[in-house]
Amino acid sequence: MKIVALNGLLGYGYSEEALNIAFSEKVDYLGVDAGSTDPGPYYLGSGKSFTDRGAVKRDLELALPKALAQKAPFIIGTAGGAGSVRHVQWLKEILLEIATEKNLQFKLGTVFSDVSKEYVLEKLDSGKITNMSDEMSLSQKDIEESTTIVSQIGIAPIIALLKQKADVILCGRACDTAIYAAPCIYNGYNPGLAFHMAKIMECGAMCSEPVAAADVMQAYMYDDYFELRPANPIRKCTVDRVAAHTLYEQSNPYLIFEPDGVCDLTNSKFQQVDERTVRVTGSVFKEAEEKTLKLEGVKCSGYRTICPATIYDPETIRQFDTITETVMNFVKENTQKTLPENSYTVSFKTNGGAESSLGIVMDIVGQTQQIADTVCALVRSRMLHCDYPGRKSSAGNLAFPFSPSDIHVGPVYEFSVFHLAKVDSLLETAKIEIEEVRV
Repeated sequence: MKIVALNGLLGYGYSEEALNIAFSEKVDYLGVDAGSTDPGPYYLGSGKSFTDRGAVKRDLELALPKALAQKAPFIIGTAGGAGSVRHVQWLKEILLEIATEKNLQFKLGTVFSDVSKEYVLEKLDSGKITNMSDEMSLSQKDIEESTTIVSQIGIAPIIALLKQKADVILCGRACDTAIYAAPCIYNGYNPGLAFHMAKIMECGAMCSEPVAAADVMQAYMYDDYFELRPANPIRKCTVDRVAAHTLYEQSNPYLIFEPDGVCDLTNSKFQQVDERTVRVTGSVFKEAEEKTLKLEGVKCSGYRTICPATIYDPETIRQFDTITETVMNFVKENTQKTLPENSYTVSFKTNGGAESSLGIVMDIVGQTQQIADTVCALVRSRMLHCDYPGRKSSAGNLAFPFSPSDIHVGPVYEFSVFHLAKVDSLLETAKIEIEEVRV
């Protein structure tokens, strides 16, 4: 069975030539991951995608007709970047737009994976929440303050839609591996090999040389092994690259944890079959006695304004700590009667640190955007003209790369829920819909 990964993330782009090569022989399933928590909590909270709409549409409109022509189900995970209802609807709108423009007809299966606050509260009250970090416990207040909470589904909802013969499967928040493991397990292949293959495939051609998340990868599943080969002829899979990507994002080099269980790589072997192809054997799956789903929730923690600047004077750089202390004392004095106590935070993010230059971002988060704007203006102006011992110049301390210097970033979100929930069924958080798309 042949499975194709469009790229490492929908909207990243890929070689059209590589796509044509991949579909020059029969493709059984096409997949692509469309999201990640890597860009942080903002996108889940805002409902916005961190990938560009035009880029996402380009990736889809080239691949979708090919998948439909070969009757290869097209599985898309974590729609819109973060996988909430709003993200799924955003990506569904693009799919329907392409269907209209290209006169395509298909059966669309959709998996929504949002959960309610009441669902999470019940899990907490019944002792079914597990902390993923000792530093982040979960409280009732955390849940109640959350604006959006999603569950990260595994293979079960995707298999349910494959059974219903969906041509396109659009998922909310989903495990990256589920996209590629689900069709293999549905077709009876070794789940250990399926999950291992999926772990590598979900990043597109990242397991090849030259490395690229923005290109097409091919996997060939057999009873006792799988093989990986990039579609683009300029790339090749090597044992080193495939083995290295097996370790990617893993806390344990031998274990890949999934909602369904654990993929054990202790006895996995990697073999160079030819110059561009690697074969993998020996991966074993161990089903979990207790099934869990990861929950991701966010809350709004304020509003941000930033001001980037650079210091080029060596003496000013050496006096940086003194300057920031003076600035903060000035800001506290000038806001103590006009702004609520604890209504803002100020941080100075620096890079470089060489004697010749120091890059700074003055980062202010306030309870309101107005508070953030006010404090940023005070910090920026005071830092620009702050005196310090031994200062000889009368010019400003800072160079600003932009005008206006103060940049309004807007709402700031933080993760309020990032925990495992014990579940009776791996389908219990999935809302599955199926429809015929006709134009």
